[in-house]
Amino acid sequence: MQIRDLPYPDPGEPDTRSGTRYLLWLGRGQLRGQLVTLAWGLLHFVSVMALPYGVGLAVQAVVDGSGARLAAAGGVLAVSAVLIALGDTMLHRTAVTNWITAAARTQQLLARKTASLGSALTRRVAAGEVVAVSTGDVEKIGWFVEGVSRFLAAAITVVLVCVGLFVYEPHLGLLVALGVPVLALGVLPLLPRATRLADVQREKAGRATELASDTVAGLRVLRGIGGEELFLDRYRAASQEVRGAAVRSAGMWSLISGIQVLLPGLLMIGVVWYGVGLVGDGRIAVGELVTVYSAVMLLGYPLRHFEEIAMAYSFSRPSARRAARVLALERTATTGSTAAAADTADAPNAPGAGRAAASGELYDPASGLLVPAGSLTAVVCGDPDAAGRLAERLGGHPADPDGLPSVLLGGVPLDGLSLDEARTAVLVQDKDPVLLSGSLRELLAVPASGAVAPRDALAAAECGDVLAALAQAALDDDPMEAPVTERGRSLSGGQRQRIALARSLVTDPAVLVLDEPTSAVDSHTEARIADGVRALRTGRTTVVLTSSPLLLDRADRVVLLHEGEAVAAGTHRELLDTEPRYRAVVTRETDEERLSAVSGAARAAAPKDFDIEETA
Repeated sequence: MQIRDLPYPDPGEPDTRSGTRYLLWLGRGQLRGQLVTLAWGLLHFVSVMALPYGVGLAVQAVVDGSGARLAAAGGVLAVSAVLIALGDTMLHRTAVTNWITAAARTQQLLARKTASLGSALTRRVAAGEVVAVSTGDVEKIGWFVEGVSRFLAAAITVVLVCVGLFVYEPHLGLLVALGVPVLALGVLPLLPRATRLADVQREKAGRATELASDTVAGLRVLRGIGGEELFLDRYRAASQEVRGAAVRSAGMWSLISGIQVLLPGLLMIGVVWYGVGLVGDGRIAVGELVTVYSAVMLLGYPLRHFEEIAMAYSFSRPSARRAARVLALERTATTGSTAAAADTADAPNAPGAGRAAASGELYDPASGLLVPAGSLTAVVCGDPDAAGRLAERLGGHPADPDGLPSVLLGGVPLDGLSLDEARTAVLVQDKDPVLLSGSLRELLAVPASGAVAPRDALAAAECGDVLAALAQAALDDDPMEAPVTERGRSLSGGQRQRIALARSLVTDPAVLVLDEPTSAVDSHTEARIADGVRALRTGRTTVVLTSSPLLLDRADRVVLLHEGEAVAAGTHRELLDTEPRYRAVVTRETDEERLSAVSGAARAAAPKDFDIEETA
């Protein structure tokens, strides 16, 4: 896999049983890249370790006065230099490729999981945690994946050098062979504590990121209730905890680094002290001592990768654990209704299988809400949060965490359908829909049935003034090519809402659920939108969660939900006359106020002469 080949056509199914298993899964998925990096790493490290042989050969040639051997030594050094440059360049290139590939695969998996779970994701994990995983954590995960091959190359090189030194000069080679394992494993007792401190730092940093993300997301609300200082104090305390944890972790890693400098120094002193004695006794030549000394000095280079892989693992393990936790989330829980739906899906000839799920009446067993097929049904709910939860449940995602039964469409549980089938069948427009950046044409280029043209959807959503404003910003006066900034910040709230409504209408799903689609527009525009949606969605099932009398008056059927249950149904005017709870939600009028108004009207209409008769 090359960087230019990203993204993956299919990132695969990850092993999410633990963070370590996820890292191993990533490594296996990039086996070819790992082997290529290992090969270039071996070339680089072996070429570096060939330098001591060339230096020792040159020193001995000078001592012996041999010009031929001096020239040969120069050739060895020149070839080593070229191979070092080539190996280092390609090692860095392939290692970075492995890093970016692992990070990109993880981001693809996260994006796919986010799209699969939809709004359920942020109810199971904090939005800040998702941000932390998709940004900082993927970098740590990629660091470990690319570091594995370099570590293996360094470890193999160390073994080859020890064997070579033992063959080249048995006396000093044996000393080096005994000392190198101490260098490599000397810091091993400190690694568990260093790993724990790194885990603590990562966890605290993740919580601080979650707190910051959630605070920014709710900044408007915080300002409204004067809670900015409270959350600022909380974030300040969280950031200080991160700082303290980072200092403790850095202190331990500094101790490990110091030990890895100290131990090679001690080995070098031992080699020189013992080697000088051997030279004095005439048992080895000066060039051989220089070769062994230089080799021990350069061994610190590959040995540093032992520390790096330990650091990479300690930092990437909590990141991988957090990524695995998010990737392990499932869209639905296995319930009785889901299992029944799965049985239906497995039987192609069974009643209700296939496309039957995309038509028919919509029924919510939890609330008793029944939406007839092909009708415009309005739902009135006094609690906005309960209305939002109902909208999500009507969309079929996710399975209710409280164990409530799934919504049925045409008798088929929605949480038993595949994601593609569920989204084709039901589309839910949230109360606060999001617009991505791009041109208006791109915003409306959504998966659709093709039965509704964008211009018809824009007309039904009363977007004429929006098009006029966008035309002024377009280079060629074409509003469809006008740029819309991220989240539609270049538009007003009402304009964003109407563009989002037009996008939903273009999709033309079998069932369209709209949660307060006209809360940001004036009453005149709202009335025209109600007429436009009703006309455009004729014959299609539409559910509008609203308390607006203008929308309610144009609905075929209105259902009142009280404390989570459907308690009354009828037309808007019928419910106004017969249902006090409905009247209280829609008109904000209490029974006392209504009785007072009725009594006042009766007195105003009473004959004026009763006072005269009473006086007489």
